Amino acid sequence: MRPGQILSTRALNRALLARQMLLRRKRVNALAAVDRLVGLQAQVPRDPYLALWSRLDGFRPAALAEPVAERRAVRMPLFRATLHLVSATDALALRPVIGPVLHRSLHSQSPFGRRLAGLDVDELIALATALLEERPRTRAELAPSLSERWPDHDGPSLAYAVTYLLPLVQTTPRGVWGRSGPAAFTTVEHWLGRPLASSTDPGPMILRYLGVFGPALPADVQSWCGLAATREVLERLRPRLRTFRDERGRELFDVPRAPLPDPSTPAPVRFLPEYDNILLGHKDRGRIVAPDVPAWTDVGWGAVLVDGFPAARWRLFTEGGGAMLRIERFRSLRAAEREELAEEAERLLAFLATGADARTVRVSSYA
Repeated sequence: MRPGQILSTRALNRALLARQMLLRRKRVNALAAVDRLVGLQAQVPRDPYLALWSRLDGFRPAALAEPVAERRAVRMPLFRATLHLVSATDALALRPVIGPVLHRSLHSQSPFGRRLAGLDVDELIALATALLEERPRTRAELAPSLSERWPDHDGPSLAYAVTYLLPLVQTTPRGVWGRSGPAAFTTVEHWLGRPLASSTDPGPMILRYLGVFGPALPADVQSWCGLAATREVLERLRPRLRTFRDERGRELFDVPRAPLPDPSTPAPVRFLPEYDNILLGHKDRGRIVAPDVPAWTDVGWGAVLVDGFPAARWRLFTEGGGAMLRIERFRSLRAAEREELAEEAERLLAFLATGADARTVRVSSYA
C-alpha cells in the first residue's frame, strides 16, 4: 500500500479485528496471546479468560489460570490506571514506562491526590512498601496503618493513592479461574522476585500498540497509554513506520507488514467481555463502535460483535443450578446473523456455565 492511502472505517475495522485475533480464532499459547495483545483488561477477574476464549482456538481456562497461579502473569494497575493482566516480563518492563502517567492521574483524574496535602509522599511510599511486602493487604487492611501514622488524613484515600504511587500487583488466588480471594496487593518486585526494568523509553511499547491496534492516530496512542508526548515519539519512530490517511484526512501511523485485510472480509460473531481493550484502545472509536450504538459500556454487560461492530449486549445470569445468557439486540439482524449469534451464544454459555443443570439463551431487543 502506498503512503498516504486513504483507509475507510470498514478497512480500519477489519485491520483491528485481524490484529486482535477476532477475524479467526488462532492456535496460540495463552500467555503468548496476552503478550501479543499488550495485556488484557482485568477489572473483572473473569474477563481475560473470556477475551482469550473469543480469540483462541480450543482455549481452556487452565491455559491462563496456570501462568497466573505460577506468577508468570499478573494483574496490576496499568493502562488508564485500570487493572490489566500482563505477562511477568511485561509487568516489569511496562510499569516504569507507565509510572509517570499513574502519578499524574493521581492528581489530575482521581480525588485522592489532593488528599495528600501536608504529607511526606516519600514516607508514605516507604511505609506502604514495608506493609505490603510484609504480607499482601487489601486497601481496607492497609488504611488503618496509614491512618495511625497520619491521623489527620483519610486512611482509605491514602490506601487508594498508594495504588497509583507504587508498582503493585493484585495477588492470587484472585484472578485464577474457579477460585476467589481478597483484592490484596503487594509490590511487583516482591511478588516476582525480580527488579523493574530500568528503561522508560515508550518506543517499543508504542510499536507493539500499533501492531495490534493500528493504523492509529497519535491521539489514539495517547488515549490508550496516557503518555502526553506520543506524537513526538511517533515522529522519532517515523522512519520505521508506514502511514495512511483516514476518511477525514488525518494521518495514521502503522508498523510495516501488519495485517490490512480487504474491507469486505466477513467478520464472525464474537462475544466480548465487559471491558475489552478493542473497545477502549482508541480516542476515536469509530472503527469499532458505530455512533448510534447505545449502552455498549453499561456496567455488567459485554458487547456482541456482528459484522465487526457491536450489534447487541450480553450478560450471564445464574440462579440455583441454572444459567441464562441474556442478549439484547441494538438492531435487527438478518436470518444468517441470528443463526450465527445463536450458535456462538450456546458455545459461550457452555464455556461460562459448564456445570449448570440447565442453560438458556434469551434474545430480545434493547429497550
